[in-house]
Amino acid sequence: MSINKTMLLGEMLIAKGMITVSNLDRALKEHKRAGEFLGVTLVKLKLVEEDTLMPVLSEQLGIEYVKLRDLNIDPAVVEKVPAKFASHYKMMPISLKDNILTIGVLDPLDIHTLDDIRLLLSCEIRPALCGEKDILEAIRKYYGIGAETLESITTEFTADDTKRSLRRPEVEDIENLAEDASIIKFVNQILSGAYHDRATDIHIEPFADDLKVRYRIDGILHEAAIPPTIKQFQPAIISRIKIMANLNIAERRLPQDGRIKVKVGGEELDLRVSMLPTPFGEGIDIRILSTKMVYSLEGLGLIEDHLKLLEVLIKKPHGVIFVTGPTGSGKTTTLYACLNKMNKNELKIITIEDPIEYQIPAITQIQVTPKIGLTFAAGLRSILRHDPDIMMVGEVRDYETAEITIRSSLTGHLVFSTLHTNDAAGGITRLLDMGIEPYLVASSVECFIAQRLVRLICPNCKQEVPVTKEVLRELGVSQDEAKGVKIFEGKGCDNCKFTGYRGRTAIYEFLAVSAPIKELILARTSSDKIKKKAVSEGMRSLAQDGWLKIKKGLTTTAEVLRVAKETS
Repeated sequence: MSINKTMLLGEMLIAKGMITVSNLDRALKEHKRAGEFLGVTLVKLKLVEEDTLMPVLSEQLGIEYVKLRDLNIDPAVVEKVPAKFASHYKMMPISLKDNILTIGVLDPLDIHTLDDIRLLLSCEIRPALCGEKDILEAIRKYYGIGAETLESITTEFTADDTKRSLRRPEVEDIENLAEDASIIKFVNQILSGAYHDRATDIHIEPFADDLKVRYRIDGILHEAAIPPTIKQFQPAIISRIKIMANLNIAERRLPQDGRIKVKVGGEELDLRVSMLPTPFGEGIDIRILSTKMVYSLEGLGLIEDHLKLLEVLIKKPHGVIFVTGPTGSGKTTTLYACLNKMNKNELKIITIEDPIEYQIPAITQIQVTPKIGLTFAAGLRSILRHDPDIMMVGEVRDYETAEITIRSSLTGHLVFSTLHTNDAAGGITRLLDMGIEPYLVASSVECFIAQRLVRLICPNCKQEVPVTKEVLRELGVSQDEAKGVKIFEGKGCDNCKFTGYRGRTAIYEFLAVSAPIKELILARTSSDKIKKKAVSEGMRSLAQDGWLKIKKGLTTTAEVLRVAKETS
């Protein structure tokens, strides 16, 4: 690009009030130092948004601006350009007509790059202007994560596979390939892709003729775009992850668990790895935990009255607070937020967990290790000898743990723990079913808190939708309650990967153990009757709490019904 063109772009941006003269000077200095396209520099320095810059650039250059995210590109056109070319040159094939290939590029005036592409592909090239983020997303979408890496491995593997099989035994060969730079890069690309997609889990699942990679985003599994050639590298990929997690790569018949510490996007992540043997190889689940999680009661999504009640509960001198719900409903996050609120120099806080999901400064955390006899019950007995003020038991699974937890509260400790039940009232019957005496439950437990996670509506594509009688009936909401209420949904956009949702919050059910509830517990009353009594005393069910978040425009009726219908 000539200096005149460069200056013209800056002048146009200044004239349109998009940047200042000082911003342009700063960008020009960096542009000359890095030797990159000025538009790329402006976006990198966050002086202008890519979507705002591109139309101006298109006007200046007289070259069409194409939004790749709005196109449905023919797979036959994508096949014309190898993944390694698309990735190396940061270009995306768009269409092919009369031997003229239209490609999306960052800098359509970079003649040398266009000549290289023309020679490599042996066809005429017509450049179109595209944003860098748009191009990289399109490469991931149409070629798959790490396509260029697998392509280069495939070329090498095809040439050398006979020599490899003759030279090394199977396990050693797999280990050697697992340490190959290309396999390392590909596994890193899977991890990086999950982080940038805000995934909480990566599932690598082997089948007879396929190896699937799925990311759990906002609680829902989404299949990642992965090249079909991934299946032939299954042993190497699994071995690479095992090496990273310090697991036995020769053991394929037994489940294994490990941890990996990695840094992605400047953030340190703690990865929990679980290997599970299947008929077609080992399946892997990788839980992604950030070491920089900030826990606050205010950030849990509690409605004002629930927040005030929880703040009162955590100031109690003794008693048990149980958080209930299925796996993945955010129970641990709620407990950590409570502990974080109470974490003061004058208090001794000890937790026993399986596993320790996040490290909290100034709190003593113990990891359960059943192999050596360190169970929840055994750990609890030892904790009591360390003079704690507050205790957290990761989960009450059996009679022994439940009894020690409850008796700890009776000796002057505030204890937090979790139970796996559908609703708050179900926590009472679960304890009784374990063999805990009703009088112990009634005298020790302060509150049962049930919770679920619901997805938040994407703010970028939020739109109002009509309220139907059927939905209101399912939610247990009357026509009068819904009068004048506006309900929203996400239409689906690039920002939320066309799901209509981005991020999550929680809905809650607080069952405070009042005097009337204690009487019902002592009488071994069913959970249904206890729930009815709690509702008559003012308890909001999960569905009702969800309705309040629907009214606030935070989530949708479909989301609340998805997670709360079975408990209502």
